[in-house]
Amino acid sequence: MGIKKFKPTTDALRWAAIADFEELTKSKPEKRLLVPLRKSGGRNVYGRITSRHRGGGHKRQIRLIDFKRDKLGVPAKVIGIEYDPNRSARLALVEYQDKERRYIIAPAGLNVNDEVMAGKSCEIKTGNALPLENIPVGIPIHNVELRRGSGAAVARSAGNSCVIMAKEAGYAQVKLPSGEIRMVGLDAFATIGQVGNIEHGTISLGKAGRSRWLGRRPYSRGVAKNPHDHPMGGGEGKASGGQPRSPWGQYAKGLKTRKKKKHSDKYIIKRRK
Repeated sequence: MGIKKFKPTTDALRWAAIADFEELTKSKPEKRLLVPLRKSGGRNVYGRITSRHRGGGHKRQIRLIDFKRDKLGVPAKVIGIEYDPNRSARLALVEYQDKERRYIIAPAGLNVNDEVMAGKSCEIKTGNALPLENIPVGIPIHNVELRRGSGAAVARSAGNSCVIMAKEAGYAQVKLPSGEIRMVGLDAFATIGQVGNIEHGTISLGKAGRSRWLGRRPYSRGVAKNPHDHPMGGGEGKASGGQPRSPWGQYAKGLKTRKKKKHSDKYIIKRRK
């Protein structure tokens, strides 16, 4: 993947930096693996806004992705690399020997006509899915399950990967993209390699309209509002708002929102902060 920049012939193009999509080989998605996406505009069943700044955007369809990789021991051939409007990563369309087709997250370096497989005895190769007990320490992995059969939950977005630090007492110590080190059962599956589309973080939208295409509505700064609209509002002239916080008074920087006694605390060896 590369980043495409433009001559500054307009104000928008001066700052725009978008993907060149050169790695894509298919333009149309697999119809059997599509599901309609219903939009809520950030509103709940009562019509009240519970997620602000959402609405509009281009129509999308959900791609059904195989996060469980439960077709074990059957090789599959990569027949296309596709764009997914719902995530930052690219998708690889794979076809098994029985002609069944599935989507998987495309790791960096996976190309058309490559062969991938899932199972305990698989080769350590990009795109193959194995249990953590069969993956050597220090190899980049993604699509990591937290429990066997639950489906991949960690390291699924563009450029992300995890690393196994050690194995002991039935658990693997996995370093997550956030820096947290967590214990995961050795029977949980993970996929070899780093998620593709690595340069996604360098993309610059360039204009407000491109943000609206993504379904993101405008938002106002708290300090620009009146006191009855926001805790950081008001003041003579251009006053700062003191402690950054939400409209409902929840502090935005430094406040720990994780539950004090969460059941998964026992699996965390080192926290991300």
